[in-house]
Amino acid sequence: MALSDAALRQHQDPANGRYIAESSKVMRRALAAGHTPRSFFMAPKWIDALADVLAAHPEAPIFVGSDAVLEEITGFHLHRGAFAAMNRPTPLTLDEVLSGAKRIAILEDIVDHTNLGAIFRSAAALGIDAVLITPRCADPLYRRSIRVSMGAVFQVPWARLSAWPDDLAAISAAGFDIAAMELTASALSIDELGAARSEKLALVLGTEGAGVSAAVLAAADLHVMIPMRPGVDSLNVAAACAVAFWELRAR
Repeated sequence: MALSDAALRQHQDPANGRYIAESSKVMRRALAAGHTPRSFFMAPKWIDALADVLAAHPEAPIFVGSDAVLEEITGFHLHRGAFAAMNRPTPLTLDEVLSGAKRIAILEDIVDHTNLGAIFRSAAALGIDAVLITPRCADPLYRRSIRVSMGAVFQVPWARLSAWPDDLAAISAAGFDIAAMELTASALSIDELGAARSEKLALVLGTEGAGVSAAVLAAADLHVMIPMRPGVDSLNVAAACAVAFWELRAR
């Protein structure tokens, strides 16, 4: 299977229990999180820099090639010519992710891997305890998501929901107020919701373009929006997440 076949890889990698860690920093963060490598693939210049990592995992084969060879195989220009094929960790359950959490983000059908990675990075930085993703959401362990998140996908507990939006009932039963981020007639401003100091809050962010689905808006306890200047009706979902995570953090 060619690494450049992105659509096939997004299906096959989860099914086969693997993902690709790109760059020395991401690779080290994955290993620090307890993930184990299957193999390494890198340009010669990285052998010395990663000598300790390679020595610690003698069971994982090492493949070395020039930047041109790596780019031909992967199908994209390499900024950091070091990869590891990693074993995926055992998926967490919904109960495991919710246990002890006060602030969670629920990502409904976010399909852009760059947005997904940026959301995880903001979640790690701004006090989100866990992330839940819906069945059609992109893969947090896709190469680009991991790279954009700077490895935050290894840091923030997350789980993929299996019965969306019915899973909202279990989240509500766990004591979470469910707030859907959408501009509606009944939406509170984000500073109003922040001032309410919810003990446990689940923030739902909708897919790029369409936003939060009608079914989720109907099931949510409340709607929330970020006030903006006239003439601008929305932010990119990753930018909106950063604003919301900061304002709605537990205090």
